[in-house]
Amino acid sequence: MIGLCLAAAGFAATLPLQAFTLAWTHSIEKIRWEEDYRIVDQRLELVEARIRGSGAGMEPPDGAVLKNGVWHYKPALPPLERLRLARSSYVEDYTLCWDDVCRPMADVAGSVEAVPVLALFPCKLH
Repeated sequence: MIGLCLAAAGFAATLPLQAFTLAWTHSIEKIRWEEDYRIVDQRLELVEARIRGSGAGMEPPDGAVLKNGVWHYKPALPPLERLRLARSSYVEDYTLCWDDVCRPMADVAGSVEAVPVLALFPCKLH
């Protein structure tokens, strides 16, 4: 079975999931962004993205639909082999959601100071 691996220097974890949401807050505008991914053919497919507002440098793309104050759109990106996240103690950390529960990234992968760069990618579960 394929799941999601999280890895960094000195850190590794596997999660038995096929879909997840990655969320964060824009460092300047303080607006929440969300991206829904699913694992397809050992790649991460970005299914939908949402922006809970707009601001400097974060305008919704063409084709985005406003529903209840949230912009929904499908980014035109090919499936990814891996997603690299840069984390910082100067901004709110990422949130990782699956099975209808959201968890701070620190609870899943450790503190920003211990794991400042994190890779997410599909992998075989043991």
